[in-house]
Amino acid sequence: MEYEILYRNSGRLIAMQDLSFKRDLYAKINWNARFIGIKGPKGVGKSTLLLQYIKENLVAENVLYVSLDNMWFISHSLMDLVEHHYINGGTHLFLDEVHKYPHWQTYIKNIYDNYPTLKVVFTGSSMLQIDQKEGDLSRRVVMYTMHGMSFREYLSFEGVLSYNPVKFEDLIENHVAIATDITSKIKVIPYFKDYCKYGYYPFYKEDIDGFNTRLVEVCRQIIENDIPAVEDVAYATVLKLKKLLMIIAQQVPFIPKMEDLYAQLETSREQGLRLLELLERGALLGLLKSTVKKIKQMSSPQKMFLDNTNLVYALHDNPEIGTIRETFFFNQVSRILPVNHTKIGDFLVDEKYIIEVGGADKTFKQIKDVPDSYLAIDNVEVGRGNKIPLWLFGFLY
Repeated sequence: MEYEILYRNSGRLIAMQDLSFKRDLYAKINWNARFIGIKGPKGVGKSTLLLQYIKENLVAENVLYVSLDNMWFISHSLMDLVEHHYINGGTHLFLDEVHKYPHWQTYIKNIYDNYPTLKVVFTGSSMLQIDQKEGDLSRRVVMYTMHGMSFREYLSFEGVLSYNPVKFEDLIENHVAIATDITSKIKVIPYFKDYCKYGYYPFYKEDIDGFNTRLVEVCRQIIENDIPAVEDVAYATVLKLKKLLMIIAQQVPFIPKMEDLYAQLETSREQGLRLLELLERGALLGLLKSTVKKIKQMSSPQKMFLDNTNLVYALHDNPEIGTIRETFFFNQVSRILPVNHTKIGDFLVDEKYIIEVGGADKTFKQIKDVPDSYLAIDNVEVGRGNKIPLWLFGFLY
């Protein structure tokens, strides 16, 4: 009887799922794999993805979905639950928020070793690193990363346009034809402006008016709960992470004077770099580094952004349009290709393409005569030559 509440809750959540829209990752996952891990920031739809798959493909009686932040686990053991599920005919186990369970890597490894016919899918924070610390899971688990919605996915979620992802090289070479095709179907600019404000996180549909408040709460939970659950950080470090996020949020895109930043945080260079890395892994910051420095695990970034434009609007009262443009480009393109700092232009993509981001009146002055250089232009539906609409870079994934 002590397990019954979990099965009831699992069945209720599965039955409630809407199957009308699925993130693209749904079709890319090899669901036949024995152990699957999905990591990503809070709020991007990992739980929904699991529940949709169960509802569409599995017999409910043989499946259990459970979130490991459930209060039930305070007085009960995960391994006892797995044993109960297995001996009672369970074939599939879906474990959400796995990073909330102490020593989760060891338990996942034990489940893998001791229940060879049980299929397991787990989700966790974007902080997860399965090849470190307790129990090397890299040889056992097929891992996937789930980001927030691209602009392309947002349009599909809104029900206004279904369109396949565009490869970066195709976008560069054929942007006029692609943009002409898309803009013949929808008025894209108003949707793009809305997406920048609230379209990265699917939960905006639950309450657009309260979206920013909820997103600030998500930031707090990542810093106070997710990061300490994965990394050994003290309470004083949590406070410094909050302070660092707000310092950068008020100044993005932030070109750091690192010594001044460390002084504000009352911390050392090594600790300061670690704080930046933690916020980046927690999907709150985007750190733009040079191609030379990127090979070093702990190196100072040349420029700092909030991870996505929704965070900019949530954490800054009146963000500049230039900030929104650069943040959007870095966020969308870096999900697909390496994006680095360059002394000429704004971004170096895939160690080849120089991209300058700006408004409709932006010229090639800064990147004149530079090979493979392009302008990503805001507030235009269709570009020409080496001028590409900024919004189109949201169609890469």
